[in-house]
Amino acid sequence: MSHGPASSGGRPTRPRGGPGRGGPMAGMMKGDKPKDFKEAMKKLIGYLDRYKTIIIIALIIAIASTAANIVGPKILGNATTKLFEGLLAVVSGTGEVDFDAIGIIILTVLALYVTSAIFSYIQGWIMARVSTDISYRLRKDISEKINRMELKYYDRVNQGEILSRITNDVDTINQTLSQSITQIITSIITVIGILVMMLTISWLMTLVALVVIPLSGVVVMFIVKRSQKHFTKQQEYIGHVNNHVEEMFGGHMVIKAFNGEEQSQERFEEFNGTLYSSAWKSTFFSGLMMPMMNFIGNLGYVAVAILGGWLTIQNAISVGDIQAFIQYVRSFNQPIAQLANISNVLQQTAAAAERVFEFLGETEEVAEVTEPVKLEKVYGAVEFRNVQFGYNPEKTIINDFSAIIKPGQTVAIVGPTGAGKTTMVKLLMRFYDVNKGTIFVDDNDIRNFTRYDLRDKFGMVLQDTWLYNGSILENIRYGRPDATDAEVVAAAEAAHVDHFVHTLPGGYHMEINEEVTNISEGQKQLLTIARAVLADPEMLILDEATSSVDTRTEILIQRAMKELMEKRTSFVIAHRLSTIRDADLILVMNEGDIVEQGTHKELLAKCGFYAELYNSQFEVTEETSEFKELQDCN
Repeated sequence: MSHGPASSGGRPTRPRGGPGRGGPMAGMMKGDKPKDFKEAMKKLIGYLDRYKTIIIIALIIAIASTAANIVGPKILGNATTKLFEGLLAVVSGTGEVDFDAIGIIILTVLALYVTSAIFSYIQGWIMARVSTDISYRLRKDISEKINRMELKYYDRVNQGEILSRITNDVDTINQTLSQSITQIITSIITVIGILVMMLTISWLMTLVALVVIPLSGVVVMFIVKRSQKHFTKQQEYIGHVNNHVEEMFGGHMVIKAFNGEEQSQERFEEFNGTLYSSAWKSTFFSGLMMPMMNFIGNLGYVAVAILGGWLTIQNAISVGDIQAFIQYVRSFNQPIAQLANISNVLQQTAAAAERVFEFLGETEEVAEVTEPVKLEKVYGAVEFRNVQFGYNPEKTIINDFSAIIKPGQTVAIVGPTGAGKTTMVKLLMRFYDVNKGTIFVDDNDIRNFTRYDLRDKFGMVLQDTWLYNGSILENIRYGRPDATDAEVVAAAEAAHVDHFVHTLPGGYHMEINEEVTNISEGQKQLLTIARAVLADPEMLILDEATSSVDTRTEILIQRAMKELMEKRTSFVIAHRLSTIRDADLILVMNEGDIVEQGTHKELLAKCGFYAELYNSQFEVTEETSEFKELQDCN
């Protein structure tokens, strides 16, 4: 039976940037360059270590494919030469065209190109499989890391940042691995191979062709330098727009209630206007790349054509070689431009890898004990002994908390906001570990249990409800996944859920929408209570479990809770003191310490802090049972 925090209704507070803030996604998108390029790429290469053999094979295949493509024009040039010489022989009457030799050359070139295409397909298939597998591993590692992280990490980091790592950053790495790595290799091999082939044809024409390279480099650097800042700003404001739309959609009722539509629209126009400006500028500059490179390439093409014609007249070069050389010149600038573009891609990939590995390197929860305690029977005795705790080391909020709870007792924890009530529950569940002191369950330090075993002994119902997009039946079953439909319905009846479920379209099979807006707040609270009833835990934690329901429903729930809490150690956190009059023990907290403890009557008789709290909530008259105790305090 599994019913630890899974049976709870507690939903973590969702961070909101609010109108006028950058928001989490914007924060992650800002800036595409890594802090340490070499270190980020080193970690990424280390992560690829298990794939090094297959990646090397893919690179060898890519080299073979590129080499076959490069050799093709040179061999095809021989066919042109044969055809030209044969035509001259026919004209002069000294011979004829050797079509057999030309046919063999053409078939050879065709075989080379087919082989190149097959190798390219195999290499692409291998890298697609490898990159997808790496993306799968990264997302799996991030998902597992999320479950091992200390909860205090989520107190300081927006959810959007984690979402960005598991989606945008991993996608960037995936695209680079599947496309850019082999493209880098093929571009380098293409440049070197074409240069070698050009030199074998004519060093003079090669020198003329190379004159355009510095000019190409200047143009590429000019465009990249000016486009990069616009690309960076574009990515940043995509994040701003996405975050703003998400926040405005999620809070549309509040926006309408406070007439915030105009302010929201103005903010959107600001973000969207900046995005528009940066987007068209980045697109314009990047769009200049190929036309400029083609123009410069054409200059080299014209120079080579003129020089090649002159050399042919001088019988220094064959016609077929000119054809092959011109093909090489046309192909030479493309891989250079690709390498220039890939440099930007690698910067973005390094930045993405840096963020992913930064997250994977975050501090995790304290490791589980090697020989954990296993209890055959849970009695429910709990002791807090000299507990001290602070979310930040510099600020202690629980100073010296000590309390002994007997098996089966109902313990109410009360006090003003910020007194530390919910914090004590988080410590009991080991969402956080104490700084000093010890918490015992059945005389065993809770740090000697595995977290799973410890949380499995508790059922939680929190004030902040959490339901997911699914049927009502499955949301209740979350408390115990192996429960039958009949057991789910029985738990719903015990929690007084059944009566309102039958009024809903589809009953137990009605789908709760993603925003959980098709049922009321009170109905959501009842469903989380039914979830805890189904879990049937040894101990209970109820944090303002009836705060979102009406008075009549609250009475019904209290009856169900009273039955559920019988013979179970139960912790009830309450602000409304009327709900905990019958508690076996009331712990009164203020500023991180227990200032009073006892039963309801005992605490009223003390005329202390609890009596003040109670008196501030209720008008005590002669007809009320507490009149005499509070009268004595006056």
